[in-house]
Amino acid sequence: MHTMDLRTMTQSLVTLAEDNMAFFSSQGPGETARRLTSVFAGVREQALGLEPALVRLLGVAHLFDLDPETPANGYRSLVHTARCCLAHLLHKSRYVASNRRSIFFRASHNLAELEAYLAALTQLRALAYYAQHLLATNQPGGLFFEGDEGLTAEFLHEYVTLHKGCFYGRCLGFQFTPAIRPFLQTISIGLVSFGEHYKRNETGLGVTASSLFTSGRFAIDPELRGAEFERIIQNLDVHFWKAFWNITEIEVLSSLANMASATVRVSRLLSLPPEAFEMPLTSDPQLTVTISPPLAHTGPGPVLIRLISCELREGQDSEALSSLAKSEGPWSLELRPRPQQAPRSRSLVVHIHGGGFVAQTSKSHEPYLKSWAHELGVPIISIDYSLAPEAPFPRALEECFFAYCWAVKHCALLGSTGERICLAGDSAGGNLCFTVSLRAAAYGVRVPDGIMAAYPATMLQSAASPSRLLSLMDPLLPLSVLSKCVSAYAGADTEDHAGSDQKALGVMGIMRRDTSLLLRDLRLGASSWLNSFLELSGHKSQKTPVTVTEPMRRSVSEAALAQPESPLGTDSLKTLKDLSLKNCSESSDTPKMSEMSQSLETLGPPKPSDVNFFLRPEDTLEEAEAKEGLSTKDRDPGRIATFPEGFHPRRSSQGPTHMPLYSGPILKNPFMSPLLAPDHMLKTLPPVHIVACALDPMLDDSVMFARRLRALGQPVTLRVVEDLPHGFLSLASLCRETRQAAQLCVERIRLILSLPAAPQP
Repeated sequence: MHTMDLRTMTQSLVTLAEDNMAFFSSQGPGETARRLTSVFAGVREQALGLEPALVRLLGVAHLFDLDPETPANGYRSLVHTARCCLAHLLHKSRYVASNRRSIFFRASHNLAELEAYLAALTQLRALAYYAQHLLATNQPGGLFFEGDEGLTAEFLHEYVTLHKGCFYGRCLGFQFTPAIRPFLQTISIGLVSFGEHYKRNETGLGVTASSLFTSGRFAIDPELRGAEFERIIQNLDVHFWKAFWNITEIEVLSSLANMASATVRVSRLLSLPPEAFEMPLTSDPQLTVTISPPLAHTGPGPVLIRLISCELREGQDSEALSSLAKSEGPWSLELRPRPQQAPRSRSLVVHIHGGGFVAQTSKSHEPYLKSWAHELGVPIISIDYSLAPEAPFPRALEECFFAYCWAVKHCALLGSTGERICLAGDSAGGNLCFTVSLRAAAYGVRVPDGIMAAYPATMLQSAASPSRLLSLMDPLLPLSVLSKCVSAYAGADTEDHAGSDQKALGVMGIMRRDTSLLLRDLRLGASSWLNSFLELSGHKSQKTPVTVTEPMRRSVSEAALAQPESPLGTDSLKTLKDLSLKNCSESSDTPKMSEMSQSLETLGPPKPSDVNFFLRPEDTLEEAEAKEGLSTKDRDPGRIATFPEGFHPRRSSQGPTHMPLYSGPILKNPFMSPLLAPDHMLKTLPPVHIVACALDPMLDDSVMFARRLRALGQPVTLRVVEDLPHGFLSLASLCRETRQAAQLCVERIRLILSLPAAPQP
């Protein structure tokens, strides 16, 4: 049925494209009519070329599912994403066919949208061919490529050079539920604005405030936003992402988030002293094992946890717990003893937050944790582990394990009897939940009664998979961001971009500097914003296409096509390519680049990032250049990354990416990549409940981990939510779909905390 629907959709789109081609080709020699004819020719060609590849993928996708009741894996997700793009083009083609004769038909607007989605469809076709190569070279039933490293290097070198900007402009979030798209647009505008000021200010509040006043042009120009988004994700380091993701840690923003969240009686930060303690062995409670404080990299240090409880329970106002309380600033309120106390809960939830191992704290995740506390009626502790790159593996694991053991031993202070304990985490936190449980089993101490992991990362070793291909278009998990987070957690060298002058300023000096920079940026930003809107209104009054005076306001297709370094599209788009290159040549000598000047200063000249999530270290610059020079015909028959004759995906305007990967043995450590753990270790895990996202680049991590556990006879469930991005727990209050997905996580936790039925006599 799905295959028939896909073929029907493709045929309908081809019919409409041919009809629109015939209409606009008869409208005379005008540029708009010629470009519309070309774009519909491109839609026809790409749809016809993509449909057979999708049918083949869909025909074998069921072989990679966990079970018939859980139809989910990267192949299915890729087909679904392509169907979404085809569906949007079908809708737009029908609209054009119905309204093209109307005097209210906005030809330029519809042309820009069609060109953007044609660019996306072209790249999706390339991803479908890559998925076919994975299917042909992977082990039977495997989703991660484990073949020859040379094939892996070439395959993934080809992949990372693909053009990505088209997915971050007009097409941003097209694969997700419509309710989430405005949020993604806001995030993308904030990201490119933040990136523009990041290098100049270097601190959170100044960057955030000035970014608000310079985001106007990115809001009104999707093509500019997409180009800047791609440039930022390929050039800025892990410290940028750390700073951007930590915006929610700013006191003002976190206070606003807490005002909109549920109210709880207890929310306090505790500092666990770095003191060793004894834990009983589960095999023989008369024997104990010493739990040492975290030592890796920085030596012994306190571990911070946050206690959240909707009610004040026994033990939570004790002097012993109050002695561990840590002030959170001048606005924090200290908990005072209350006469009415609820009895200790029989359960406890130990939560480990996500953030790519490099960002965020329990404060970022507090809004949904407060909701959990209300719905579950149990105390929750969330662990604030040290973050990479300053504290790489295994520091976070050591701290989480230490805090988990402390909570088990001192659960009475936390308002629980500890009869049932659940480990819960999202993304990187899900990874740490698995590894903490594996470490507990290795020590012989009590393991949790169950694990709830939301969209966890279980495979940090460099390996391609069909769901990883989705990182090409994911606005929250781009490919280079994944690589930088993994590299930072693995302990690879990361550049310190903080200037020496900033280090010498001191706190007051930084404050004075940021104040002056903020005032300057507010002035310049307001002027820039106003000029952007005046520019826009000026464009609307023009009757002729803008060429020479607006080189940066071209459509995303033109921007992608105007690249002399590499082949840029299929033969049906030659007319569009010629127009684009003509515009480039006409405007090359004009100094009209003011819109991008600040961004170019901010990011500097294009340069490769520190690491690549996929490339092997052997893939040196010379080898990569040699591969880039090979045509499809010149490649060896056994080598990857070949396309049908005449098809060329669009290449990145940033040029080839030559990024060495830190691929030491540590990435294969089962305490870093639990998917690679041997069977005897995985058998020690408690019941596992995974909630994954169908459109998440990490989906295959969940599917393969669940399949391994199922094959070992371990209790495991996998629920996959549709049409939502990675990180939906932090968006739980955004829309109905995210609320339902968050509720599914709560149900999994409740299932773990439910006491087993007493045996009948």
